[in-house]
Amino acid sequence: MPQTTPYSSKFNPSTYSSSHSHRQPVEENYGGLHYRDNKLVSGSLEALIQLLVPTVDYYPDRSYIFTFLLSSRLFLHPFELMSRVCYLCVDHHRVGDPQTDKKRIREMAPKIVQLLTEWTETFPYDFRDERMMRSLKEMTHRLAFGDELSRRAMQRLIQRLLRKLTTLGQYEESLATSSATAAAMDRPLALKSKQQLVRRDDCVLNLCDDPFVFAQQLTHIEMERLGYIGPEEFVRAFAQKRPSDNHKSFFSKRKASNLEAYIEWFNRLSYLIATEICMPVKKKHRARVLEFFIDVAQECFNIGNFNSLMAIITGMNMNPVSRLKKTWNKVNTDKFDILVIVIPFFSLFIKDIYFLNEGCVNRLPNGHINFEKFWELAKQVSEFLSWRQVVCPFERDRKTLQYLISAPVFSEDELQLASYESEGPENNLERDTRRSLSK
Repeated sequence: MPQTTPYSSKFNPSTYSSSHSHRQPVEENYGGLHYRDNKLVSGSLEALIQLLVPTVDYYPDRSYIFTFLLSSRLFLHPFELMSRVCYLCVDHHRVGDPQTDKKRIREMAPKIVQLLTEWTETFPYDFRDERMMRSLKEMTHRLAFGDELSRRAMQRLIQRLLRKLTTLGQYEESLATSSATAAAMDRPLALKSKQQLVRRDDCVLNLCDDPFVFAQQLTHIEMERLGYIGPEEFVRAFAQKRPSDNHKSFFSKRKASNLEAYIEWFNRLSYLIATEICMPVKKKHRARVLEFFIDVAQECFNIGNFNSLMAIITGMNMNPVSRLKKTWNKVNTDKFDILVIVIPFFSLFIKDIYFLNEGCVNRLPNGHINFEKFWELAKQVSEFLSWRQVVCPFERDRKTLQYLISAPVFSEDELQLASYESEGPENNLERDTRRSLSK
């Protein structure tokens, strides 16, 4: 049977180039799996599960393990897959003779441990489900029947997994605390927005006036939040939920996703930039803040932090900021004009996944799973995982980080009102808008 191929060869551009158009591809079928030119392109769900399960003389390719674990949740709950894998690995081959069964488990144990290690390290969030943890512990007891070394390896695996899940829980708790703190600080602004908007001339420059340091702190937050996004969240974000209770429970079981939290961070940063620019009463102070954030954007570009760069540009392009012509006239905008051509990698990455999902079916007319689609999805998500591994080399500035996470921001209406108070309405539409905001 042809072997599944690793990414390096699976996605070789020559595989699909026009130079091969003069010949017919070789189509082969093996036990519910369909291959084209020795590459797996589709298969029944059961056959794909079988391909995941190691035997005494077989272990699946790592690229296949990642691709199937990533995509299988579109067709069955991870717990269902875990149960099926455990059955096929151990119970399915029991013969009833204790010595024979013990010998077989001893032979299989290292490969079972390896498969579960890859699963828990790459998709640890699957194991927030108590049923998954229970299955993992049950497998530990089964392996203990035949192999003490593998039992210890499983115990270490579970300990590493629990540490990861504990760290995740602490991170999500800190996000919730930061959000609650920021919301509490925003509330007084909102209460006064209809009567007297709270504005001041002290600003972010009193906290940090070095654009490079500020960009470094933004990068710390970006890398931390990227690091907690699970690869399965990209599948979850665009999945068409089937009308099955089990499937629904998987998608609703997770707390607010870390992918959503990362997108919310982008939005918060955009509004924070706009707030800081609109906050000062005096034009010269607004111009200083505006110029500072242009310099921060330039430093983000130099560092390679394109997500923060685009959030800053988005904040500056919001109408309450962009309409401040007198303020912009006091600023050298040459650097800003250059920066607006940059495309952020994360937005582009999300779009690529979205169009892949929309443009390709999950199942073929014969009922097979369209594995060509999931090879490509896995390739894209693998690239994200490599970005996620980058360690931020900069020193932390605690006060600046705290400000970025929890400083109050104006709402859209408050920003518009602050903008009109800074530079009055220029036409009837703006005058009407201001009157409605001031009521």
